[in-house]
Amino acid sequence: MAEKFDPAPTDNHASDPKRDIRRDKAKDDELQKGLKDSFPASDPVSSTQASKATPDA
Repeated sequence: MAEKFDPAPTDNHASDPKRDIRRDKAKDDELQKGLKDSFPASDPVSSTQASKATPDA
């Protein structure tokens, strides 16, 4: 007997949707906290950390 065809095998490289939702919520919470802590301000909040500055030569 022939092997049964599976038209949609599991994608082992796909990301976990629940983990992605938690990660997005964590980033959103971090951004909201930054906005709340900096209000009122003239500069927008960055969701990433600044890189280390290199000294001028």
